[in-house]
Amino acid sequence: MAFFIDANIHVIYLISKYLTCILHVFPKYFACFILREPCKKTPAAGKGKIILSRIRKIIDTHFSELATSSNRLSDSRKRKVYSMAEIILGSLFMYIFKETSRNAYNNDWRETCFRKNFFRYFGFNLPHADSIDDVLRVLPPEELEELKMHLVGGLIEQKMLRKFRFLGKFHLVAVDATGTATFDHKHCDQCLTKTSKTGVVTYFHYVLEAKIVTTTGLSISLASEFIENDPDRDYEKQDCEQKAFKRIAKKIKKHFPRLPVCILADGLYPNNTVFDICAKNNWQFIITLKDGNLRSFQTEVGLLKVTARKRNVCRADKTTRTTLEYAFLNDIEYSGRYFSWVECNETIVNIKGTIISNQRFTYITNVCQDQRNVIETVDSGRVRWKIENEGFNSQKNLGYALGHKFSRKSLIAMQNYYQLLQIAHMINQLVERSNEVVYILKEHSKQTIVDLWKKMIAYLTIFQFEEIIPVPYQPG
Repeated sequence: MAFFIDANIHVIYLISKYLTCILHVFPKYFACFILREPCKKTPAAGKGKIILSRIRKIIDTHFSELATSSNRLSDSRKRKVYSMAEIILGSLFMYIFKETSRNAYNNDWRETCFRKNFFRYFGFNLPHADSIDDVLRVLPPEELEELKMHLVGGLIEQKMLRKFRFLGKFHLVAVDATGTATFDHKHCDQCLTKTSKTGVVTYFHYVLEAKIVTTTGLSISLASEFIENDPDRDYEKQDCEQKAFKRIAKKIKKHFPRLPVCILADGLYPNNTVFDICAKNNWQFIITLKDGNLRSFQTEVGLLKVTARKRNVCRADKTTRTTLEYAFLNDIEYSGRYFSWVECNETIVNIKGTIISNQRFTYITNVCQDQRNVIETVDSGRVRWKIENEGFNSQKNLGYALGHKFSRKSLIAMQNYYQLLQIAHMINQLVERSNEVVYILKEHSKQTIVDLWKKMIAYLTIFQFEEIIPVPYQPG
């Protein structure tokens, strides 16, 4: 009897030994058999704490001069309850916290726990929104844009955007305009106007943005130029996007004289004025070419298209297959200059072979094309959409309230709020892409950024911090 027991034990030992060896050699094939503790999801308060800590970490690491630089801004106040740094940082956090109005900000500000916790975490007092507005009504908007450019320049110097450059050298700068405010009456002398077919006049404000964009979805404001009917400008017609581009190009070149730039723009921009500016500044460009643009250029392309060099790429996943057919021509003459023409036909089919998408992308560029760079050129041209999706759309619909009138009467304040929004969005983009935030987003498939930020506000409002956390700022 003892013999059989010993034999069984020996067999069990051998089986256990061989299984251990197998699992050691091929762990991934037997992962499903390994018992693990159930994954614990981060509680709501924990999520709020993570977001808050990442905001502070990002500011500490990449924008450490924010408070000091803010204190150097013009301050015409005679009575100063708050320092200039507290005013600017307070208004920034109104956007960082995604407060969609001054009233929403004030509602949280009135909570004593919120203000105390904020001070313990960031080291400065939050001002009332009315105090912020009083300052922003008289602060020259150029100073806040200088601050914004200084912060972006810091990111570039830190090589935060280095790996996203076109051809390993050029920063992709998308240019596009968007509306910032609309009125049914004349708001100011700088208002633009449009008249409907029924004769209704709408008054509005527009801004031209130049944003550094990346394939990962970053859309960071490099420079802004307000499109407005300035009485000091001698225009027979209204200000427009094309005129604003001349001004924003000068601004970019002045503040970033050695920055390698590749301009991305839509079908409004293929014209000699833009080509001249890019040539003068030694900038590259990839501009969308619509069927009606540059007729003489496209006529020549039509004649030479049969000689175009081509490259085909096929990409597949579990559900779809994408075919990309590239064609390009070099040395096409237009107005005394020579450019390249690039076309990409994209066809997406499902597993059944049914076509679900068929798109054509055509560009004019001053980058000479070959088999090696044509794919990157098209991919970079398509990145232009980031300024509309990750840029304008996020700022209008994901908590920043671009389009909301944070100051109804003062144009100066409206422009200052806009610049502050751009800085806050830049900070939040880095926060949202941090490993900790990405992880808690993946914990729940329906977890959204807006929801996470609500949890952070709740964390600041409800939980009393017992200790004073060492602060990164000395704004006083």
